[in-house]
Amino acid sequence: MWLQIFSLIEQEHNQFLFTNQLVSVFKCLIMCPKLPENYTHETWQKLKEAVEAIQNSTSIKYNLEELYQAVENLCSHKISAKLYKQLRVVCEDHIKAQIDQFREYPFRVLFLKKIDKCWQDHCRQMVRLFRFYIISDLKVQSKTIDGILLLIERERSGEAIDRSLLRSLLSMLSDLQIYQDSFEQRFLEETNRLYAAEGQRLMQEREFSDVCHYLLGLNHLLDENRIQDLSLLYQLFSRVRGGVQVLLQHWIEYIKAFGSTIVINPEKDKTMVQELLDFKDKVDSIIDVCFMKNEKFVNAMKEAFETFINKRPNKPAELIAKYVDSKLRAGNKEATDEELEKMLDKIMIIFRFIYGKDVFEAFYKKDLAKRLLVGKSASVDAEKSMLSKLKHECGAAFTSKLEGMFKDMELSKDIMYMQCQNIPGNIELTVNILTMGYWPTYVPMEVHLPPEMVRLQEIFKTFYLGKHSGRKLQWQSTLGHCVLKAEFKEGKKELQVSLFQTLVLLMFNEGEEFCLEEIKLATGIEDSELRRTLQSLACGKARVLTKTPKSKDVEDGDKFSCNDDFKHKLFRIKINQIQMKETVEEQASTTERVFQDRQYQIDAAIVRIMKMRKTLSHNLLVSEVYNQLKFPVKPADLKKRIESLIDRDYMERDKENPNQYNYVA
Repeated sequence: MWLQIFSLIEQEHNQFLFTNQLVSVFKCLIMCPKLPENYTHETWQKLKEAVEAIQNSTSIKYNLEELYQAVENLCSHKISAKLYKQLRVVCEDHIKAQIDQFREYPFRVLFLKKIDKCWQDHCRQMVRLFRFYIISDLKVQSKTIDGILLLIERERSGEAIDRSLLRSLLSMLSDLQIYQDSFEQRFLEETNRLYAAEGQRLMQEREFSDVCHYLLGLNHLLDENRIQDLSLLYQLFSRVRGGVQVLLQHWIEYIKAFGSTIVINPEKDKTMVQELLDFKDKVDSIIDVCFMKNEKFVNAMKEAFETFINKRPNKPAELIAKYVDSKLRAGNKEATDEELEKMLDKIMIIFRFIYGKDVFEAFYKKDLAKRLLVGKSASVDAEKSMLSKLKHECGAAFTSKLEGMFKDMELSKDIMYMQCQNIPGNIELTVNILTMGYWPTYVPMEVHLPPEMVRLQEIFKTFYLGKHSGRKLQWQSTLGHCVLKAEFKEGKKELQVSLFQTLVLLMFNEGEEFCLEEIKLATGIEDSELRRTLQSLACGKARVLTKTPKSKDVEDGDKFSCNDDFKHKLFRIKINQIQMKETVEEQASTTERVFQDRQYQIDAAIVRIMKMRKTLSHNLLVSEVYNQLKFPVKPADLKKRIESLIDRDYMERDKENPNQYNYVA
């Protein structure tokens, strides 16, 4: 009832303000009766007593209807403003009197009950005042929020609490419109902290067997590169006692298994290196993003790569060398210089894992020789960058011969510059002087050169030996190449061909048709090499010769003639140099040379160890030899080398102990 009175006073107070503004327009037509003397004072005293009775929860001794009528009378006589102020002061004084008890009251559940009672007493009468004077006090508000959170925490811990009290307090925060700003954020933070701690506790208490079933899908996640799921899996296992170690073991097994499918299968030889690079990029990304760059996973990855890549000895080393050759060869338009440099860095990472680095060196040297001798290197800077990387990885001894090859090419240019002015005639001769120890081993092949070429060779030989007495020159016809000027019905062309192709084509200046046997007799080219050469000239894309009968292969009795109708859109035509292509025999020869070099290295290591130790048991000798060698050796092969050294009197078996060796000075 007193709320209605308060509202009436407030209404009349506001109406009074508006009435003053409109006084010039409206005039009161009805005159209100005059109030009795002391009416205002007596009415206020009654109202004050009634308000205090309500505030103290005691009975009101006055009739509420009478009080309401008295307030209406005062308002109709323009006393509403004064009455409003008096009533507001009484309410504020009452509210202010409550605040001190809340500030000093001990922080416990009773405090919350007292706050709730105060709210219940005033929530329907003085919400605005309660919010302004009670709950807006920082100390009171903080204790209230802390108390509510404490009740929630106790309930979550299994204690019985006064749920009606909690509901009432939360409803109060909502009604006062401070739930979101003052309570919600802290509630969410406490909840997050609670469940994080609870989760950690449960994970520590649980055994790995409780979560091991998640590993069943690990291979599937890795195959599909499910980054987000792998991250969650790692977080889960990192919280379980011993979980990371088990995950690490499965990680190693996955890399070994997947990598082995790339390396072991011969059908994948053409794509092996690229697949290894892609796989390495994939596992690096998983480690960085999903496994938080955990050093254990990095080291495990390296060990796993080293294991599976050497399951197939020598072949990965050979294919890596050929892959580098394909990228460094002229005509490779796949990458910019920057991309090529990044690719070489990635190749070097794979290169570190292989044991047979000498196999890589042998094939790399052979391919480098081809690039240098026929001018097929895409970039000298890229070549030297690769050499620098190999030198940094394997030491100066590993790259000394490769660097020597570049030095030979540079010195050859200087020599030809000095000598070119002394060569008569219209044939241009370019000679590359190759130091035998630097370059791959080439089997010399004697062929029948035209007199003009023989004369130029002798002129150069006289010039060079005059500058470098005591040296010996050996001409390598298999490496020679020429540019021939030819004239067909369509017009003049230039043919870029090998020396063997040159010798065959020059014969057609002397005649129109020759059979296989005649060409072989005239050129002196070895039979299988000649057949491949004729095949490139008469059966390839640029058919400058015509073969009778027509077929893909060259057979005994086949006849060849010049193709005067030859046409080509280019002026200079490069005819595939078959003798520069690697054959199966050449691959086997390169591998055999590596194995031969390995035998020399094994012998040297054994002698070096025995010379220093004088006497050594078989097991200790084998152990020390393995420590010195940089390539894998089978125990049976090592035993053969020991027997060979015994036969050659470098060492001997002890007469009393056959498992012990003595060095023979």
